[in-house]
Amino acid sequence: MTSAPPPFDPELAAALELIGEMVSPGFTLDDIPAVRQNEGIQLLAGIDLTLDGAFEVADRTVPGPADAPEISLLICRPTAPTGPTPLPVIYHVHGGGMVIGDNRVGVDLPLAWARELGAVVVSVEYRLAPEHPHPAPVEDVYAGLLWTAEHAKEFGGDAERIVIAGASAGGGLTAALALLLRDRQGPSVIGQMLMCPMLDDRNDTPSSHQMKGLGVWDRTANETGWTALLGEARGGPDVSPYAAPARATDLTNLPPAFLDVGSAETFRDETVAYASRIWQSGGIAELHVWPGGFHGFDGFAPQAALSQSARTAHLDWLRRLLAD
Repeated sequence: MTSAPPPFDPELAAALELIGEMVSPGFTLDDIPAVRQNEGIQLLAGIDLTLDGAFEVADRTVPGPADAPEISLLICRPTAPTGPTPLPVIYHVHGGGMVIGDNRVGVDLPLAWARELGAVVVSVEYRLAPEHPHPAPVEDVYAGLLWTAEHAKEFGGDAERIVIAGASAGGGLTAALALLLRDRQGPSVIGQMLMCPMLDDRNDTPSSHQMKGLGVWDRTANETGWTALLGEARGGPDVSPYAAPARATDLTNLPPAFLDVGSAETFRDETVAYASRIWQSGGIAELHVWPGGFHGFDGFAPQAALSQSARTAHLDWLRRLLAD
């Protein structure tokens, strides 16, 4: 029997009411074209990428995976670096349930980190499901990271100080990227930031049942995203860990991880389980479960007190990571 869901933080609950008309919790495969044109998605992508002139912004087309199209990287470089060069690189993977978004969605958060830390942001564009099912998205993300590491000097970046980061579907792809880099002996990265990550295609945790019909990404929407990515294989025995990192049987030798999630969201239990398994494998992970947070709350309601606490935790972890 499904238990009652945990309550939303009161300040976030008020914000959720305001954004409810733009972002609904559940949608089906047939809804994807309309969701891609959603006003909320357009607003998320429409920020000033220069942050009032703090960054020089360029789009770069680079080679994609073998026998696949080229991919686009958004490169945001500080116009007046305050520290020594080369600069650390934040490699960003956008969210969107595997089915929506582009490399401008959600990039405001890594840009805010980069302004504080003196870093370059590289945000990768990847092919979307269902038109491009697994492994297309993660292979694009991997190809973009390879180019970033090989060409970091061209944009003032330090190939030895790359942090990979993403939220929601981007968090799941970031976790998958860490697994791929380890297993293919690719370039090393110094950390992985997994914010409310989409990790488990089985969609059957207690939190996924508790939050059905609530928040901005519920069990119905989650099933839609995973089905778009995996088709009939979703939930079955043969799903690759590079599609759904919760399926990985080996979490050893991964870069230090930061994971955070709201207590009142679908991905709570799979995120907590993933952090626990990293610890059980002898790895390093910092986990935050924000009480009353809905999915992506710090992006939708950045001025809320809980959002400010989450954003401070992100920045503190990055600062410590880059100081080592």
